Amino acid sequence: MNTKTIADKTERKEKKRQARKAADEKNPLQPRPAGVDRGSLKRKVKVIARGQRKR
Repeated sequence: MNTKTIADKTERKEKKRQARKAADEKNPLQPRPAGVDRGSLKRKVKVIARGQRKR
């Protein structure tokens, strides 16, 4: 939403909040598909030890 024309800070914030809420209601977040983990449930990548080169 373009709020450059609104000079009052509180009014501008209110308009932005309304626009954000309307966008969320129009297009809600979908749940993740099965098998796709979030955050701490993700598989960890093994860190290679530092020091001598492998090859």
